[in-house]
Amino acid sequence: MTTPSYVLSLSCTNVPGIVAGVSAYLFEAGCNILDAQQFDDVETGRFFMRIVFNPVRAEPGRDALAEGFTAVAQRFGMDWTLRDRAERRRVMLLVSRFDHCLNDLLYRWRIGELPMEVCAVVSNYPREIYGAADLAGVPFHHLPITPDTKPQQEAALWRLIEETGAELVVLARYMQILSDDLSHKLSGRCINIHHSFLPGFKGARPYHQAHERGVKLIGATSHLVTGDLDEGPIIEQDVERISHRDTPDDLVRKGRDIERRVLARAVRYVLEDRVIANGRKTVVFTD
Repeated sequence: MTTPSYVLSLSCTNVPGIVAGVSAYLFEAGCNILDAQQFDDVETGRFFMRIVFNPVRAEPGRDALAEGFTAVAQRFGMDWTLRDRAERRRVMLLVSRFDHCLNDLLYRWRIGELPMEVCAVVSNYPREIYGAADLAGVPFHHLPITPDTKPQQEAALWRLIEETGAELVVLARYMQILSDDLSHKLSGRCINIHHSFLPGFKGARPYHQAHERGVKLIGATSHLVTGDLDEGPIIEQDVERISHRDTPDDLVRKGRDIERRVLARAVRYVLEDRVIANGRKTVVFTD
């Protein structure tokens, strides 16, 4: 039988004794620390920590561990989560016409690279256009949208999020701007991916715009969704050099590759409790 392990993520005002308090509690609870990362933001005075641990005596269970840790958390005013690493979060994938990020996430999920349960795929396009996607066994929902029907479509989307129990919503090239109301409801649990040309090349065909200007780098950014369009706290980014030999089609092709891997990393970081909000930024404890 596999010994369970847990991940504890926390943030609070930085004061002496935090690490001692956390480690002492885990020791007294009969647990062994497997991995620990911490960061002190000297600009904000906030402290961040992620600890992976397992019980070495009797298995107390997640609820008992959380109940016991509450006193430590209250003493330091912590924002914290404690999760059994064997749990699989329910994830909803939203997509529009371009399906490269959807296909990549589904593949990584099916081979066990992403520890999640895909509870639904939602699109404003019909299922028929996703012939290359492996949607077997995944509930698919077509929610068309127009400027006039946006409130009704988002209401239906929110009902679906509640009904499926989605804990994380991933905009896998979902090319619709979420309303402020929906963005607020999904605060802290919605991830987006887009090219990194903003604010220089806005609107349609950004790769073509970038080619016309002769850029030497292209990239992608994954961030938490907020009411400020494409300005949420950044989780992950990557870039790739290009040259004068690259055509607009080359930029699009390379851009797809960067978008796929950046979004996949961001999703994994969130699923593994590696991302902690820090105002307009994030602290990301990479492996």
